[in-house]
Amino acid sequence: MRSRRLEEQIFKGLMIASLTLVLVVLAGIIFITIYKGAPALTLSMLTETPKGGYYLGKEGGIANAIVGSLYLGLGASFCALLLSVPVAFGLQKEYTGWRFASFTKLVLDVLWGIPSIVYGAFGFVVMAYFGLRASLLGGIIVLTLLMLPIMVRSMEEVIRTIPLELKEVSYALGTTRIETTMAVVLRQALPGMVTAVLLAFGRGIGDAASILFTAGYTDYIPRSLFDPVASLPLAVFFQIGTPIPEVQERAYASALILLLIVFVVSIVSRILSHRFSKHIVR
Repeated sequence: MRSRRLEEQIFKGLMIASLTLVLVVLAGIIFITIYKGAPALTLSMLTETPKGGYYLGKEGGIANAIVGSLYLGLGASFCALLLSVPVAFGLQKEYTGWRFASFTKLVLDVLWGIPSIVYGAFGFVVMAYFGLRASLLGGIIVLTLLMLPIMVRSMEEVIRTIPLELKEVSYALGTTRIETTMAVVLRQALPGMVTAVLLAFGRGIGDAASILFTAGYTDYIPRSLFDPVASLPLAVFFQIGTPIPEVQERAYASALILLLIVFVVSIVSRILSHRFSKHIVR
């Protein structure tokens, strides 16, 4: 009995220590970003594009990177959502066999673990083959591929948690599989699917390696899908690498803006999840 209690206390202590470590690291990241980025954050930095000599400490802002990140993140999230929803539902046993679903899940898990630079290299090779240059469209396509396995696997796990009894009751009322999926399963899984979209959006908008060669970088706001586009992660990368202290401070301000975007999206997703949760049968 004493050994069991001792074992329980040890594992409880390990869990508390792990949780504390994660919270301390997270708090440290947020604190350093705010501490070093807030003093350099100005209105002109949010509303202006880089001017001549911006990366030498002169006037200008990163409005191009803010707008570009939103274009890339929202565009890729929308494309990945259109592909992920039917795939996630198609992996359920009502539509596919067990072996095919298991193989597909394995492939998605492998794709989830592939480094983003590999996606960027793949996109660059394909674009070079077709004679395409770095553009907003190329960045959206590569980010869609990056976000797709995250979104599909997250949604699939949410759908699996829906009680089987709900489906059986729906079938007993004479509905088809499609009707049950749309009227029952989709409504029950909606809060979790919103969280899956947020998870993928956070991964996409904060990634730099995959869009380095596919989206490019520019000091201007793109006017079409075929124009190069800037992004906040690359803005941080380019600014933090300069030897000028003023520009390095702007890099932390850019990171702070990116952090605030993710924070706002998280709040909105929580509100939507809470609103959709009233339809869930517990």
